[in-house]
This record gives sequence, structure tokens and C-alpha cells, in this order.
Amino acid sequence: MGKKTQENPVLDMTPMIDVVFELIIFFVVTLTEAQKKDETIELEDGQHGIVLTPDELPPTHMQIDLNAKGRISMGDRTLTPEEIQRRVAERKKKIGEFPILIRADFATQHKDVAKVMNACTAAGIWKLSFMAVGEDKTHERKRLKRAGR
Repeated sequence: MGKKTQENPVLDMTPMIDVVFELIIFFVVTLTEAQKKDETIELEDGQHGIVLTPDELPPTHMQIDLNAKGRISMGDRTLTPEEIQRRVAERKKKIGEFPILIRADFATQHKDVAKVMNACTAAGIWKLSFMAVGEDKTHERKRLKRAGR
């Protein structure tokens, strides 16, 4: 004999709602981690560069922070140049070419910036840009230096 069909089948929505809540939690945590940055970094003056707002940044960009002492970080995690190279290579394998924004402190030594640049280019990414502030803070820096800060 054949199966008896129900006239009004009922679909249990509980598992679907659970999945939706887990996705929301995942995206909130991921977004929060992606927006973290090293607050100790003081950017160089860049009055003549291209002005971009956060909304205008490419959605696939990667941001790497570099403080005055040479600490390389993404979010709030300290990384080595080798780890940067591995992350960039993995991401390139997944999504292809993407831009990298380097947020380096104005007092960072060039050798430290070169380590990050070399790690990115070794992984096959050549679109490197530097972030700067659009206002001149030279006088403020001199004042703070004289004050011993």
C-alpha cells in the first residue's frame, strides 16, 4: 500500500531560525574583528592624496597596521611578515587580486614598512596603498616632541 499523504503538511521552522541566528552572530563577530585597528598609530600627513571614506573602500581590501616600534598587526593580533605573506596568499587564492592598505605610523622606519611590502608582493599582491590623514599635524607633533611626549 502507498503512503498516506497529509492534507496540511507542517514545516518545522525551528532549525532554520537557529541557522539564521548563528549567521547573524558570525557576521557581527567577524565585522567587529575586521574593524579593530591599532589606536597608537599616528598617520602621516597626506593632504595631496586621494580622499576615501570608509564607504568608498573596496569591500575586498585588506588593512595592515604598522606602529612606530615596528609591530605588524591586523585587527588586534600581532603578526610576523611570514604570517602576513601566508594570509595574503590564502586570500589571493580564494578571491583573486585585491588591494592592501598599509596604516603605518609616521615614525615607522622604512625597513619595517619594507618587510610588510615584501611579504605582500611575495604573495603576489602588487596593489599596495598607504593611509594618511588629510590635515597637517606637523605643528602639533613638534609641540608634543618639545613637551617630551
